[in-house]
Amino acid sequence: MEAEERYREFDPPEALRPWVRTIWTYAAPDPSPTIQRIAPDGCPELILDLGSPYAEQGDDGAFRLQPPAIFAGQMTRPLAMRPAGPIELCAVRFHPDGARDWLGAPLALATDRRLDMVERLTGLSLPEGDPGTQARMMGDWLDAERGRHGGWTLDAAVRAEVTRLESGEESEPRDAAARRALQRRFLDRVGVSPRLLRSIFRFRRVFDHARRPDAAVDWLEAGLRAGYFDQPHMARDFRRFLGCTAKVWAREQVELARAIASQSYKTGLGSVT
Repeated sequence: MEAEERYREFDPPEALRPWVRTIWTYAAPDPSPTIQRIAPDGCPELILDLGSPYAEQGDDGAFRLQPPAIFAGQMTRPLAMRPAGPIELCAVRFHPDGARDWLGAPLALATDRRLDMVERLTGLSLPEGDPGTQARMMGDWLDAERGRHGGWTLDAAVRAEVTRLESGEESEPRDAAARRALQRRFLDRVGVSPRLLRSIFRFRRVFDHARRPDAAVDWLEAGLRAGYFDQPHMARDFRRFLGCTAKVWAREQVELARAIASQSYKTGLGSVT
């Protein structure tokens, strides 16, 4: 990445760690106009634009500016977007099941959607060019939100299953009724089914096992270590979650898409409190 481009991650306040995985910042003062593909990573996010919002490609192929503050729910397909000017972001990456009480609605309502949060973030003004202060202020604001709503909760059964899925462990045996009940709880707390979340986590692990996301990576080896059976098995998920092959993605992607893949495809869940 160029010297003036930066991506940084910060630990959330201790009180938020059961719900929030990380707070991250990104800036690109002179971004290229390249279309960037962002893959699902299993985590919903709250994103505040301090610079120019990205333009997102819709189902009709047209690009439209995102609102300057959005909640991005779970993704089941790639997101294509391109910068419309200088970029500076501060964002909260929730745990897969951590955003339900902040959103105040079932996470399934936000799946594959970017919800306008401009009104809700009114009054939150972050300083430009100071990622540490941005992250601290975002964390303090979110913790105050938690307090104003009487605290947040977690579904212990959902968190336990999310932890198993992310670590690659097998799920506990369940009868059909128990599986349906867990799926309903997942749609409420996570936004996607356990089976789909497992697929997303496996896809993420490809990037964990790739030393760097570029054309020099042995993608097949990374895929096998991530849990894929063979190259066609992994290739199907690249088309499903990124819309292209691994080598095409590595050749074309720059800036935010590359930063997210190389830095943020990491695991680690907070405990249920």
